[in-house]
Amino acid sequence: MGAILSCFSDEPVDDRRRRKPPPPRRNFSASSFAGMPGSSSRFRQGRRDEAVMHDQALAAAAAAFILQQHQNGGGGGGLGPAFDRSSSLRCPPLSGGGTGKKEGLPRSSSSRPRSLTDPVVQPHQLVNPEVKVEDMETVHFVLVHGGGFGAWCWYKTIALLEDSGFKVNAIDLTGSGIHSFDTNNIKSLPQYVKPLTTFLENLGDGEKVILVGHDFGGACISYAMEVCPSKVAKAVFVTAAMLKDGQNTLDMFSQQDGTEDLMRPAQVFLYANGKDKPPTAIGLDKSLLKDLLFNQSPVKDVALSSVSMRPIPFAPVLEKLSLTESNYGSVRRFYIETTEDNAIPLSLQQSMCNANPPEKVLRLKGSDHSPFFSKPQALHKLLVEISKIPSTQVQQTVKYIDLQPAE
Repeated sequence: MGAILSCFSDEPVDDRRRRKPPPPRRNFSASSFAGMPGSSSRFRQGRRDEAVMHDQALAAAAAAFILQQHQNGGGGGGLGPAFDRSSSLRCPPLSGGGTGKKEGLPRSSSSRPRSLTDPVVQPHQLVNPEVKVEDMETVHFVLVHGGGFGAWCWYKTIALLEDSGFKVNAIDLTGSGIHSFDTNNIKSLPQYVKPLTTFLENLGDGEKVILVGHDFGGACISYAMEVCPSKVAKAVFVTAAMLKDGQNTLDMFSQQDGTEDLMRPAQVFLYANGKDKPPTAIGLDKSLLKDLLFNQSPVKDVALSSVSMRPIPFAPVLEKLSLTESNYGSVRRFYIETTEDNAIPLSLQQSMCNANPPEKVLRLKGSDHSPFFSKPQALHKLLVEISKIPSTQVQQTVKYIDLQPAE
């Protein structure tokens, strides 16, 4: 009992058994505070605040510099043009006049590497830079697609020409592209070309265009030149059917050497009126499209074409052209050859040029049948060069030029 009670007695306990030894004294220096919990967080926070203020100062300085550049380019001391939504700093247009030395064009502020398909042609890179756009007969291009294609195929050419200051229209012929008409119901070439001729007829008085035709579009612009010669300043045939009076497109292809002919096995005839009637349209085997039309073109453009191409109306291909010297013959013609073309081989292109000589023949080396995909930069430069050829330099003889502008 006494032992039990002793457990609850008030006898003092030895403090030495309960007290922890004091920590050793430290000699605190300025650097020692960095290791203390509270001081460390405050120190790091200060460094972060300092870095943020530094970045904000740099951003403010950059914004002020860009704003100053826009104000200087706007002239008159007022606010410059509105900022572009693009994250890249676009090159301002070259300003005329002044006697001081012209400054070089600034490079894009984008860090993305440039692609071969990018619209990189700037005014200082164009052929015949001494010819100003405002001094040319026309700055309006009208682009006409080939058989099975649509206005969509010119998307790179449209962007390049517009970036160079030209006005551009791409036409969807009847039953092509997004035109809703059924291709099988097209009965004649005039019906097929109607969207183009209507466009030309609606141009203002004295307004002219440069017609560009590709593939079967060559026959289409030839018809338009005959119908509306006063509206066409120049015609450019891009690996296209350039026919003579009384010829049709089928006649042109019949001249092709059978050993090089990849068109025949790719053709799929459509008979909307029954197999006992003539074909109404011609489709193309999609498994052979790349070898036939796009053997040098980017994969993405081949994919775009495979889901966008439509059948070619058969009746217009059979229709013979009626061309006169007073109408068709009054329009200046130019031809652009493509050397790696499997649809209209180079030999056939040259045969058409020899039989019906244009003012000038230019050549795109390394291009397939679709230069607007395979050589967009080179095609663009040739179109610009043709647009800048003055009327005083009309030549009666054919001049072949091997011209391959840098891509």
